[in-house]
Amino acid sequence: MSELVLPLPDDCRSAAEVLNRDCACITLDHAALADALADGSGAAVYADILETRPHLFSDSIAFVGRQHLADMAELVAVMEEIVALPAWQERVLGWAPASARHATAAAGVFLGYDFHVGDAGPKLIEINTNAGGALLNTRLRSVQRACCDAVAALMQRARVNDEARLVDMFREEWRRVRGDAPLRQIAIVDESPASQYLAPEFELFRRLFIANGIGARILDPADVHWDGKRLLADTGDGKIEIDLVYNRLTDFSLDTPACAALRAAWDSDAAVITPHPRAHALYADKRNLVALCDQGWLADLGVAAEARELIRRMVPETRAVTADAADVFWQERRQWFFKPASGFGSKAAYRGEKLTKRVFEEIMRGGYIAQALVPPSERRLDVAGAAQQFKMDLRNYAYAGQVQLVAARLYQGQTTNFRTPGGGFAPVFEVPGGDVSASSDGRMNP
Repeated sequence: MSELVLPLPDDCRSAAEVLNRDCACITLDHAALADALADGSGAAVYADILETRPHLFSDSIAFVGRQHLADMAELVAVMEEIVALPAWQERVLGWAPASARHATAAAGVFLGYDFHVGDAGPKLIEINTNAGGALLNTRLRSVQRACCDAVAALMQRARVNDEARLVDMFREEWRRVRGDAPLRQIAIVDESPASQYLAPEFELFRRLFIANGIGARILDPADVHWDGKRLLADTGDGKIEIDLVYNRLTDFSLDTPACAALRAAWDSDAAVITPHPRAHALYADKRNLVALCDQGWLADLGVAAEARELIRRMVPETRAVTADAADVFWQERRQWFFKPASGFGSKAAYRGEKLTKRVFEEIMRGGYIAQALVPPSERRLDVAGAAQQFKMDLRNYAYAGQVQLVAARLYQGQTTNFRTPGGGFAPVFEVPGGDVSASSDGRMNP
């Protein structure tokens, strides 16, 4: 293993930028990843990913400065405090569907806080309540090989993301609602689960739960039934009662007819559903970003000045789209990104400079927010022998105000798409400041 010869500055932000620009090494150990995803049952899961999802994983890693990681974690913690305030809940539940008004002690697993990092530091782009990829990224992170001594040192510093912590999170969700009752059966539920892009992760979760003594099944909403008291699933050998639903659906309010059984179980507390409609309303509705940008209102809520300043610095200006502001939005469209208030996965989201007049007029009919455009940071990699520039966003997987894992998504084009050769999920490694410097000959000294 060699030393990395790069002129690295002393501060962690700039050092991370240099590494993202100039360290283009392949670090993914494909054989080790195949073993990690095979999970003791042959290579079927990994082979399926290679064949149908060739750009799910990047061959390299991403670097983020320690201060930026700390800032993102602090914002996650601040959001948890704000969401707990009765006045916050009153405001955001005012535009939420009826199902979100049902209270629960469950926090909601795998909140996803997505950031772009620019010259002014991390900026919160959105919060999601169905953030997929955490288990895949945990295994991806564990199978990286160092390309040089400097990167080896960064990997050694990295916190191990033990999968037991993920299982403990589900047990904690259950305990918050059911106390000491045994957790016997989890259903991983999504529409047509076998056809979903992250279907391999469903299977990995199923095996993980079973390995930890919890029964688990992957189900479509049509596979679950409500008998007036219990949420049940057909197994071929009869019906079993479902204790907890790991909800991967994008029907966040459980309002569609297909989700009627789940909605009945949610309304009657017959099963623990996580994440759930209330979590989506409190955290993930895009209109909440408009509320976060209302500094005067936050002050009236009693949010501390330090927390308000953090929000001002890290949450891009966000406005509700209204027809009476159409002329202003059209004139300023190049500085805005337009998103549907209840959307997900970049669906029907538009960068202002690429809007046609027809689409703009549809947006002005309502149901959208406009967010100040924040360009993502960049990662340069070699793909098939040629240097390629990738955009990079950072996903913080969080539970109850604590960040569990940070992963990058590398892509080209307008939005994350997992269709870019060389792109996909990439593990994030922290670049510390002060104790990482460049020596007189330009070598990195961790």
